Amino acid sequence: MKLLIVVLTFISINCFAQKNEGPRFIKENSAIKNPLELRDPFKRELRKKRSGKKDYPGMKTVFSNVQTIDNTPLDRIKITGILIGNERRAIAKTVDDNGKEGEQAYMLKEGMKLGENSAEIKAILPGGIVLVEKIRNVYDQDEYLETIIPVSSD
Repeated sequence: MKLLIVVLTFISINCFAQKNEGPRFIKENSAIKNPLELRDPFKRELRKKRSGKKDYPGMKTVFSNVQTIDNTPLDRIKITGILIGNERRAIAKTVDDNGKEGEQAYMLKEGMKLGENSAEIKAILPGGIVLVEKIRNVYDQDEYLETIIPVSSD
């Protein structure tokens, strides 16, 4: 009895595999020609992982209307906030001669250049930012000045 069931199962599987088509009742009642080649709706589709972004030379986006804080003197820059995380950021505003701060806020990150002498932001700390600028002294030697701008409390 068990042998008969195994043989019948084997024969039915071979018949479907040789014809490469589904059962007759599906073929008669459906417009699907070969139901065994359909995608399994419960199986997740495998996607290829990208190795990384491809950089194309000459394809850089430049926004010419974004205001910068590059040539503002260091004594007119006020740090209003610090964002600590994987990429540290500082939020800065400019101050006019009367001490009134502007409405425009600027996002600063480490490595940016600020001020008239192109001081580089070396570190963004919870208490403020550290700037290092390179100047020439009276003996015509390079000298590095370190400036700390604290976070303003008002």
